[in-house]
Amino acid sequence: MIVPNQRGYGKSSCPTEITAYGIEHLTGDLVALLNHYGYEKATFIGHDWGANIVWNLALLHPEKVSKIINLALPYMQRGEKPWIEFMEEIFGPDNYFVHFNRQVGVSNAILDENKSQFLGNLFRKNVPLTMPEPGMMMINLAKAEKSLGDPIMSESELAVYVSAFETSGFTGGINWYRNLDLNWHLLADVQPIIQHPTLMIYGEQDIIPKSENLTDFVPNAEVVSLDCGHCIQQEKPEETNKAILKWLEQHNE
Repeated sequence: MIVPNQRGYGKSSCPTEITAYGIEHLTGDLVALLNHYGYEKATFIGHDWGANIVWNLALLHPEKVSKIINLALPYMQRGEKPWIEFMEEIFGPDNYFVHFNRQVGVSNAILDENKSQFLGNLFRKNVPLTMPEPGMMMINLAKAEKSLGDPIMSESELAVYVSAFETSGFTGGINWYRNLDLNWHLLADVQPIIQHPTLMIYGEQDIIPKSENLTDFVPNAEVVSLDCGHCIQQEKPEETNKAILKWLEQHNE
């Protein structure tokens, strides 16, 4: 089992160039790990942005993928407009995807100044469903002195995350978002159907909606839903492991 810190996080490399975080590099890192350890292909498990990388790995390097297990973020087909332009039209300039791209450097500084408070406010569960506050969500979380809901992690577990971002800062992670439109252009001529056996795990209380047409693009996908929010593997670790192991046993080659 290989569990890497991807570029921009923890003690992994943190290039300064924004384009160093494009999808060809993020998927290429995973291919390089397989080659380094002598594996021809592997089953990949991803959550949220990790899931996005796994979907794209299956598109760009299908021969390296045996099976896919993704959590929270379903396959997102490439639309007619670049991602940030599309999101800005739908969600407006305060959407954090848009803000990261249109106001480069603003959020980096605020998150870096409030690492512990931001991460403590971010990793929560049982958060009441309310109308979002005005402004950019991530900046609001970094500045909020009162946390909503309940903590997902213990203080010692959260301290591991805080320590990691003390090392890396947030710029590398935010640069992933700043390549979305470049990724959109890169994938223009890529065949969009993923044929690999796939398990998609949703959190029933997640604000990310389920895909209504998942099997149109991932025809061999099976779906499991757990009663939790976005951080599925942290909120429901035993149930998540059980679902994964059961599916892997059913699809043992």
